[in-house]
Amino acid sequence: MENRLEAIFENPNRITRADIIVGMPSYNEADYIPFVTKMADQGLLKYFPGKRPLIINVDNHSPDGTKYAFLNTSTTVPKVYISSPAGVRGKGNNLRNLFRAACELHAEAVVVVDADLTSITPQWIQYLGEPLFSGFDYVAPIYDRHKYDASITNHFCYPMIRTLFGPRIRQPIGGDFGFSGKLAKAYWAEGLWSEQAGGYGIDVWMTTIAVAKKFPVCQTFLGAPKSHRVKDPAHHLKNMFKQVIWTLFDLIQALEHCWQDTGRSYPTPIFGFGLGENEKPPVPSLDTGHLYETFVNGYDRHHSDWKKIISEDNLKEIRKAKKQPKDQVYYSSQIWCRTLFDLASAYRDGIMPQKQLVDSLVPLYYSRMLCFYNKMEAVDTKECEDYIENINRVFEGEKDYFLSRWHTKKTRGTIDTRHENNQN
Repeated sequence: MENRLEAIFENPNRITRADIIVGMPSYNEADYIPFVTKMADQGLLKYFPGKRPLIINVDNHSPDGTKYAFLNTSTTVPKVYISSPAGVRGKGNNLRNLFRAACELHAEAVVVVDADLTSITPQWIQYLGEPLFSGFDYVAPIYDRHKYDASITNHFCYPMIRTLFGPRIRQPIGGDFGFSGKLAKAYWAEGLWSEQAGGYGIDVWMTTIAVAKKFPVCQTFLGAPKSHRVKDPAHHLKNMFKQVIWTLFDLIQALEHCWQDTGRSYPTPIFGFGLGENEKPPVPSLDTGHLYETFVNGYDRHHSDWKKIISEDNLKEIRKAKKQPKDQVYYSSQIWCRTLFDLASAYRDGIMPQKQLVDSLVPLYYSRMLCFYNKMEAVDTKECEDYIENINRVFEGEKDYFLSRWHTKKTRGTIDTRHENNQN
């Protein structure tokens, strides 16, 4: 990993060693981080007696006083504040500082939780941490989410990781997870780093590295649905989507030796049990009008690019959907799956600059959300989860299509753009 960031440390208790760390990446979370810090403190004290615990806030030099809100929160467990330099942003850059700290402190286990959580309980620390002392190196969360939440997970990350690498990890970019000290060392030394992984691409980067390199992985029930600041996928997730897809496309290319011979997907071990919570997950707003306009306008703007990278049959079905009224827009999961496989192959081949290709994917992503909304509007969460499972089976059934595209390299332009370092 090149160009390791210098970090700003505040270690008032002069901690030099920790067995288990709870890390909280943040930017401008002064209003939320005291509650999360208290829950981490209670969880570490109750469920990990005899261990040397530590709470670390890995921050992006927040101007809102996040540092002081964190350090001034009364806890029994010692705290350390680490910040990237002023002007350096990105959740991934925060977690890179956490990898380094975990290595230097010789930690056995690291639990990461979002700093804006309102649903976290002390048990979340137990559920995410205990498997790391039982032979697992990576722990992903399982919690209820609203059917319109986690759209990047449902339509991109979950099916792509499951189909290509094998393990069925339901929330590969959930934001709350655990990793061992052994995996922290692997992350810190990993050379497959990028600007996008330094931002929102970090969760998919961590999950993909763990599964591709065969670290023991499990999932854990967290009980209550995840509650934090709810965002409208139509307005607030565009940059996240681009960084996530950019990161995963990079990893698919770099780690092709890890997935080309993967057979069918398989379930991962699950730690704990479902708690039967009655609490309903928060309901995100979804501006379907914005989704529709972005899709229709994006089709006109990117059609010439899509003709270079999406197969004629797939593009024909997308064109049909574009001509439908907003509440009737739909194309099949097979078309969505094959379109993603077309794009991943074109990305590898350098058919066009990476940024241009990823930008062209945004209106397709919005069209997929709109298809899903039109299909699932009247169904409950259980039926929706069954539908998502069927989507994954479609992806798995189309892996031969992907392999055929992958093994048929198209001619690149005169400039190989695969390694351009474009800004989002």
